[in-house]
Amino acid sequence: MNDKIQPLPLLYLARHGETAWSISGQHTGLTDLPLTERGERNARRLGKRLEAENFDHVFTSPLQRAASTCELSGFATVASVDDDLVEWNYGDYEGITSAEIEQQQPGWEIFRDGCPGGESVADVVVRADRVINRLRALDGNILLFSHGHFISFLAARWLDLDAAAGRCFMLNTTALSILGYHHGRHDPVIQLWNDCSHAGN
Repeated sequence: MNDKIQPLPLLYLARHGETAWSISGQHTGLTDLPLTERGERNARRLGKRLEAENFDHVFTSPLQRAASTCELSGFATVASVDDDLVEWNYGDYEGITSAEIEQQQPGWEIFRDGCPGGESVADVVVRADRVINRLRALDGNILLFSHGHFISFLAARWLDLDAAAGRCFMLNTTALSILGYHHGRHDPVIQLWNDCSHAGN
């Protein structure tokens, strides 16, 4: 009798819904902003999108924009809070736009330069790798609710890329992405990226 081959786990990544600062382009690290009405609507739409999926593990950032997206999507009762899933600590750049940062530090790139007064790239590498090591030890599909820059960084590290590659993985609010494996757990891949087909105006 042959044992049934278990499918390889999938890691679903949900970026939180829209906030006032995601509209204005202000860097939102640890500032704990609520979702806008549109952010709430799209979080519910994300829940509809995920209704047919089964998850063995669900984790969320403690920040309310991610936790509310998790709740409105219908996963709050099964989710565990993971402090490592918070957004990059932008330090001196918290609450200001990329254009304003460019005036202070021309050519600044977060995935290369980090944030003065906040987290360095090395700091976030430690945090992202810690998350990945925990997730790769789990069986079954996983759903994470987190933040734009941290998810992009996580994707780069999932693929064993240098941290600077995180800049290549742009994410919109309430976007859904899926990381997984090709031939085995030694072979990580991206299966879906920045899918916003469920989101509306």
